[in-house]
Amino acid sequence: MLDLIVIGGGVNGVGIARDAALRGLKVALFDQGDLGAGTSGASSGMIHGGIRYMETDRDVTRLSCLDSGYIQAIAPHLLFRIPFVFPILDWTPAARRMHELAYVYFQAYDAFQPLKRGKRAAKLDRESLLRIEPGVNPNVVGGVTTDEWAINVFRLCTLNALDAQAKGAQIHLRHRVESFLRGPGGAVRGVRVRDLVTGHAREVEARITFNATGPWAGRVADMAGAKVELRPGKGIHLVLDRRIVNYALIASAVDGRQVFLEPYGQETWIGTTDDDYYADPAEVQATHDEVEYLMQAVETVYPRIREHRLVRAFAGVRPTLHKYGPHEDALSRAHKVFDHAGEGAAGLMSMGGGKLAAYREMSQHAVDDICTKLGVTAQCRTHLLPLPGGESTPVPQDIARQAQIDTYTAARLIHRHGACSAQIVERIARDPRQRRLVCLCEPVTEAEIRHCIEHEWVHSLEDLRRRTHCGGGACQGARCARQAAHLLAGYQGGGPERAETLLADFVQARWREQAPVLPHRALSQMEVTRWALRPGSKP
Repeated sequence: MLDLIVIGGGVNGVGIARDAALRGLKVALFDQGDLGAGTSGASSGMIHGGIRYMETDRDVTRLSCLDSGYIQAIAPHLLFRIPFVFPILDWTPAARRMHELAYVYFQAYDAFQPLKRGKRAAKLDRESLLRIEPGVNPNVVGGVTTDEWAINVFRLCTLNALDAQAKGAQIHLRHRVESFLRGPGGAVRGVRVRDLVTGHAREVEARITFNATGPWAGRVADMAGAKVELRPGKGIHLVLDRRIVNYALIASAVDGRQVFLEPYGQETWIGTTDDDYYADPAEVQATHDEVEYLMQAVETVYPRIREHRLVRAFAGVRPTLHKYGPHEDALSRAHKVFDHAGEGAAGLMSMGGGKLAAYREMSQHAVDDICTKLGVTAQCRTHLLPLPGGESTPVPQDIARQAQIDTYTAARLIHRHGACSAQIVERIARDPRQRRLVCLCEPVTEAEIRHCIEHEWVHSLEDLRRRTHCGGGACQGARCARQAAHLLAGYQGGGPERAETLLADFVQARWREQAPVLPHRALSQMEVTRWALRPGSKP
């Protein structure tokens, strides 16, 4: 019998699985989709303190900043700094007073910056702001800076799962939990789970079953007659095909909410909305109205935003803890661990709430409670032990020389794999043909694609996009998806027919994110992409 079953392969689920495995527990994780494919992957990708939470819940800000420092220590290659600027527009006579007040507020946030190795706030006059970001609305009196960190969320989920597996955990993706196994008095003693690839169902028993399914947590708990009270909130992000700013800009939407325009890798992101959401989280999708809401807001601080090309809009659902009354964006980002023993479902636990930046601390909280119930005294070590590849960060020039690839390709490889880049360099040494670039936008080599297929649970082109960003760049797969499909089909069997099926599935998944931005300049490009990737067309 297992000690722990974790349901959910988002950042909290894999974080719990890793922590529990490190403490010596026998663990199995099940997810009906892919790692980070739900709420985690639809986040803003920020490992930040959440400056706006200082007004309502300073403890959330403090814990997030503290965990940011830990995450930087265990996975330094995954994180990158994003400086933010809050431009003060000269709309009212009070603008200059607002400039002073904003600086005071951001200085208060500086008290938490040492926890996450952040830089202190700076007050910028109009000329300085326009010099560092010439595209800013010229009707500004100045601005205030603050410092944040972003992370590759999909790689974070993958590395946690890889480390959990290395410590003995079983990772089962595309496995749907259909029901709970019940014992005397209704106690949960495991799950009945179905492999969605083979159709085979089986029963798996464990002393504790933990529901870490994010916005699905209430639905999963319902299967055992238990309750997890959430108030799910929908958020969307827009993606521009290239980097148009070096500083993230904070803007105010028409209803007073703060949104942002931020550089993220080679792209620029705009986010986010926050609306109550009552439908199935699996069906969430951005709408044209939400796209316009964000574009209108960002236009106030970056007037030329509509001249740039949107390539997609992604959406997700936050598992926010329930509270009746406040506006959606005023809800706390605190988290809670639920023990359902008092509801007649002993052996079942759940988690709700929280935010990406505190995932490690949330996972520690969950496993602390699990260990207490199991009588295990081992302590958490997830803040001390590096994730795979986090042991050191190679120098791009060294990797480029060893693999005979360009320095930029090497730098992006290191960002995703850190010290584990050496394994991909070794593949290229054995077969130099694998240094060829399959995805030019990211870029991604054949060697990296093969490595991820063989070691990181890649079953579809969308999985591969999440692991490497192959097919997620400016061309949205027009130049690389068919090549990648044939590489993946070579592992799965089925020949060209399987490759075409993989390709068709990828096009449909991309369409879901691209359709909401089609009224903009992406319309013609998307039609070209769909034509180029249609089944049966020539490479």
